[in-house]
Amino acid sequence: MKKEEVPQFDENLLNGIKEIQYAVDENGNYTEVKSPGWEPKNIALKQALNIVDEMIEDARQQVLNEEKSPVYFYMYLKQMDLTILKEETRFPKFIIKRHFKPAVFNKLSVSTLNKYTSVFGITKEQLLKVPEKPVKALEYNFGFKLNN
Repeated sequence: MKKEEVPQFDENLLNGIKEIQYAVDENGNYTEVKSPGWEPKNIALKQALNIVDEMIEDARQQVLNEEKSPVYFYMYLKQMDLTILKEETRFPKFIIKRHFKPAVFNKLSVSTLNKYTSVFGITKEQLLKVPEKPVKALEYNFGFKLNN
């Protein structure tokens, strides 16, 4: 791709952050060109992040409805799955699944709660409850708002 052909799509989802694309300049050399992205990529990114946020909201609602424990919510918020959480905590999957049950979660030891707070990078107070309002993964985890 030539330098002048690098996509410069008007809608930048990443709040002005541009990614580096490599293109051929007028002398035939590869050079870095900053680009806000291109339309198909931005559409796919927006759709993927919306799906992640929907999964997080579903998990939050299940905790608020006392169907699941906060461990379940934070697993989704931190974009983990059961296998990743197992690897990070060193708890077997069946134990983590038990910790998803509110009655079991409410009886967890301080050391077990501390393991989860360490893995999720949150305080014990945060672990014991979920946010009252819906949260967006990028904003919560990185302080980054997606332009919509």
